Amino acid sequence: MKQQVGDYVLQRLREWGVNQVFGYPGDGINGLVAAFGRANNKPQFVQARHEEMAAFQATGFAKFSGKVGVCTATSGPGAIHLLNGLYDAKLDHVPVVAIVGQTARSAMGGSYQQEVDLQSLFKDVASDYLVEVNVSSQLPNALDRAFRTAMTRHAPTAVIIPADLQEEPYEPPEHEFKQVPSSPPHAVTTTVIAPYTEIERAAEIIDAGSKVAVLVGQGARSAAREVVELAELTGAGVAKALLGKDVLPDDLPFVTGSIGLLGTRPSYEMMRDCDTLVIVGSNFPYTQFMPEFGQARAVQIDIDGTMIGMRYPTEVNLVGDAKATLAELIPLLRRKEDRSWREKIEQDVVRWWETVERQAMLQAKPVNPMRVVWELSKQLPDNAIVTADSGSSTNWYARCLRFRIGTRGSLSGTLATMGPGVPYAIGAKFAHPERPAIALVGDGAMQMNGMAELLTIARYYRQWSDPRLVVCVFHNNDLNQVTWELRAMGGAPKFEESQILPETSYADLARCMGLPSVAIDDPDQLADAWSQALSADRPVLLDVRCDPEVPPIPPHATYEQMKDTAEAVMRGDPDGWHLMWQGAKIKAQEFVPHRSSSS
Repeated sequence: MKQQVGDYVLQRLREWGVNQVFGYPGDGINGLVAAFGRANNKPQFVQARHEEMAAFQATGFAKFSGKVGVCTATSGPGAIHLLNGLYDAKLDHVPVVAIVGQTARSAMGGSYQQEVDLQSLFKDVASDYLVEVNVSSQLPNALDRAFRTAMTRHAPTAVIIPADLQEEPYEPPEHEFKQVPSSPPHAVTTTVIAPYTEIERAAEIIDAGSKVAVLVGQGARSAAREVVELAELTGAGVAKALLGKDVLPDDLPFVTGSIGLLGTRPSYEMMRDCDTLVIVGSNFPYTQFMPEFGQARAVQIDIDGTMIGMRYPTEVNLVGDAKATLAELIPLLRRKEDRSWREKIEQDVVRWWETVERQAMLQAKPVNPMRVVWELSKQLPDNAIVTADSGSSTNWYARCLRFRIGTRGSLSGTLATMGPGVPYAIGAKFAHPERPAIALVGDGAMQMNGMAELLTIARYYRQWSDPRLVVCVFHNNDLNQVTWELRAMGGAPKFEESQILPETSYADLARCMGLPSVAIDDPDQLADAWSQALSADRPVLLDVRCDPEVPPIPPHATYEQMKDTAEAVMRGDPDGWHLMWQGAKIKAQEFVPHRSSSS
């Protein structure tokens, strides 16, 4: 029997090393689905509960594996549902290939059922490479270019294959005019080093400074050792953009933690006071948390020349791989003998973690959400993968969770969409089935789409060599981050009709779906709950009832933010005095004397 196009697509995916395709079936990809059956499910079709979740799972897989994530969906509504997850990949620079069905070619242009102009639909999200395959000889070139482009550009790409073509015999391209062949799949390397003369200029700037600050993002992940060496030579502290939280562990004394609204006070003060800034693999957009323009001389290293020099007025822009470029830069630097700047940073970091611990241990009604993450920090396995969702719980992930060496973590950093926390964790488990995964998710994101994906976890966890996947729900019945934004940015009181969530038991729902769970309404239960979940032989859900009025106070709350929050209370914010009391208690912990200075 002659090989069909659907069969060839799966063959080419196997040749690219693809082991999983995250998706949801529909008649627009019936030819592909049938091919999965003929191929004994190799690669494995991982069935999400929704196409958006499939795209998130592919994105999470790509983030944690370093490989291309692949997702698939049917024509029309299925293709539309992929968009949000693909935009998440686009904005966080993640390689994902989407294989999408389309109405049969004979019906196109006839307003047929599920006929959508997919090239128009995907032309922005898959702008680096988008192709509709209309004859089989376009394959394998179309698939190969989708993979090569995704890997080279760190971006999502899309291949559209009409339903009828999937079931036709595959005819390879021939050696003739208007036929496009393709070479076999192979590794794509993008190691680029900036010009040596520019590296010398960068070294001169860094050597001239006395107060060096380093900011790392996800582009520095492969250069962790070099970043440490840079910091040791220059006496710098290292702040981490949110997507770079796992670049360095938080137990290094010069790592100041996250930067920005979700950041730490040591990161804020280091940027405020430095005279030299080195940005490595980061496109952190919030310039108000960087040094004042003109205060610091700056050098940036980034693999993408289109994204460099656009956040801060840098003197030298080194376009190249972070690891290779730093390896050339470091031998040119002189060790700074005056370590007073480093000593201050290390003192600030010690004080910060003492402050976070005191804040986490404050009483709340019923559980302080900071303590949820603080207790996890104490028990976090070295090789854990942590995913976070968008919402107020992101603050606690960013500020309070102490990553260890080997810990990986990510979230929707740039799109900041709700919903990827649980599907990211599923993608992570397929990328690394031998590692435990932990998803930190607000109840808004959980109700939006996390609950359904518990079924996906229950279906597949037996395939993972380490079945541990902990979903921790911050249960406060409030769309909490937006509530705080209403208060702090506009002085508006909480509008309960838009902000309050319907009450449900996530613990009961998990049990109905075949997963063990623990319901927690007492902070003293947290340590045992984390211990139980992290030692279980299957996935576990933690349903933690948290106080929605514990404020995510920025590292430097402005007068306007405090004034607007006070105005929100005066305008009748529900439970307003409780939130003011909680905020006062949290802020007061920053002024408690340092342990070492009080002894």
